[in-house]
Amino acid sequence: MLKSTFIPLKVSVLSISDTRTIENDISGNLLANKVVDAGHILLKRALCNDSIYAVRAIVSNWIADEENQVIITTGGTGVTGRDGTPEAMQPLFDKTLDGFGEIFRYLSFLDIKTSSLQSRALAGVANSTYIFVLPGSKNACKLAWDQIISQQLNIQTKPCNLAQLTDRLDEK
Repeated sequence: MLKSTFIPLKVSVLSISDTRTIENDISGNLLANKVVDAGHILLKRALCNDSIYAVRAIVSNWIADEENQVIITTGGTGVTGRDGTPEAMQPLFDKTLDGFGEIFRYLSFLDIKTSSLQSRALAGVANSTYIFVLPGSKNACKLAWDQIISQQLNIQTKPCNLAQLTDRLDEK
């Protein structure tokens, strides 16, 4: 039976950057505010350097915390030498949500045309926690939240959503 009453999820936001601070992190702060404005609980908020191992260490700790239901990262998804967030995250995934990256790049293409091919945004599930890996730009984070993530984290979205599956992610 589908629940029709909104259920807040516990969401953590991690920004990956060598140059930003929490205070001037426009993308991370935008996501944190959108999480709260949507009625979810902002469980954790952090920033770390653009290092595969630093990212993996924080996210590994967060997915080990049973309280965390959703992790959103921003930054490090491009193609330059320091961009390693997808490489940090993929080994942690139990399952990959391929449709997220495909839909994100399609929606991004509508706005920025072929520049969208540079995005390596992705999503997956690790230890019963949804993980969304977003680019570091404010517009990319806004697009991902407004057009994909917010709807999938809302149990009222029909015909189906990720929120309704949270209790079943650890089924064997």
